Amino acid sequence: MTSIFRTLSLVFVAGCVGGVLNSLVVWNFGNLGVNAALGVKIAPQLTPAWLYPRIVWGGIWGFLFLLPILRRSVISRGLLYSLGPSLVMFFIVFPMKANKGMFGLALGDMTPVLVLFFNAIWGVAASLWLRFSR
Repeated sequence: MTSIFRTLSLVFVAGCVGGVLNSLVVWNFGNLGVNAALGVKIAPQLTPAWLYPRIVWGGIWGFLFLLPILRRSVISRGLLYSLGPSLVMFFIVFPMKANKGMFGLALGDMTPVLVLFFNAIWGVAASLWLRFSR
């Protein structure tokens, strides 16, 4: 039983770590003007109200790492699992919650590319954390 709780804790924390790194990169790209240079209107402020939900959702998405897929390839596994949050952003968050259209294209044509990139950072960071924490 302890093993199950340990595993659940590890995947959640791995997702949280990925969420922190993802958030810092999203914020930094916005702060440095990288997103704007690419024509994307994403420039969040680094505040607790913006950061905390992203960390928690990163942890929740970390439960994907319970799936027994690509366990030998840390990078491939992280990239594969990062597609989950990307698809939710493209088809639920952007069009239904943020009113930014499918794929968030109202924020700029390069938005889907940046979303995939930022979420890849989450997935690879979480996968690496998980690999080295065991």
